[in-house]
Amino acid sequence: MTNSTSFHAEKINQHIVKWLLDYATNAKVKGFVVGISGGIDSALTSTLCAQTGLPTLCVEMPIHQAESHVSRANEHIHQLKERFPNVSKERADLTPVFESFKKQVSTTSDEKALHLSLANTRARLRMTTLYYFAGIHGLLVAGTGNKVEDFGVGFYTKYGDGGVDVSPIADLLKSEVRLLAKHLNVPKSILEAKPTDGLFGDDRSDEDQLGANYDELEWAMQEAEKGKTAADFSGREATVFSIYKRLNQMNQHKMNPIPVCLIPKGYK
Repeated sequence: MTNSTSFHAEKINQHIVKWLLDYATNAKVKGFVVGISGGIDSALTSTLCAQTGLPTLCVEMPIHQAESHVSRANEHIHQLKERFPNVSKERADLTPVFESFKKQVSTTSDEKALHLSLANTRARLRMTTLYYFAGIHGLLVAGTGNKVEDFGVGFYTKYGDGGVDVSPIADLLKSEVRLLAKHLNVPKSILEAKPTDGLFGDDRSDEDQLGANYDELEWAMQEAEKGKTAADFSGREATVFSIYKRLNQMNQHKMNPIPVCLIPKGYK
């Protein structure tokens, strides 16, 4: 877990905002679009994008969303629009689209596989929606994944929330996301909310799905980078380290480039 005394929030803030502005300028696009979930990662990302002064479109995309998620998302967007005149909002209720999709595809008796596939479908419908808005307004899709999710345990949907143009907070650990979000006055309701991806239509948290909280996973990620193994730990530490290593290994397909079958010389 990051020590707040050694975390230079304002320097990091300015660095990310400049990086976003430079990237958008070089790409000759107008600004950014961000999917707003009511969680801290999307709140921080949209705040950083808004600080560039470029058009920043915040999109709410409920699919059978819990009311608490919706209210936090709206609170954040309202606050951001008051602070930054370049921020605008769109709402795309994807619940009917999701229900229509389910009627058009076959099902399975494997309930676990079905629920996971439908959860990933929600994320991919949202990605499609963000790219729709990006296309018609000339914007970049800004990703909301943090370092532990994107490069540690692979806790995102391939071609869903993993389908983005830029990743401004992907080098920040979750504890660093919290520190920077607090520095930038993200609403208290979001800062204190239990992390959840909201993809299953219930109140399960990220910790419920992962088996460990983000502070534990950050610790495991840092220990793994030192070359440690599960044998170096005992008790809860050994359990958490094993969870991290298992998720990191099984989700490498998300983190690595798409495998390409190279044709030997002389075959073509």
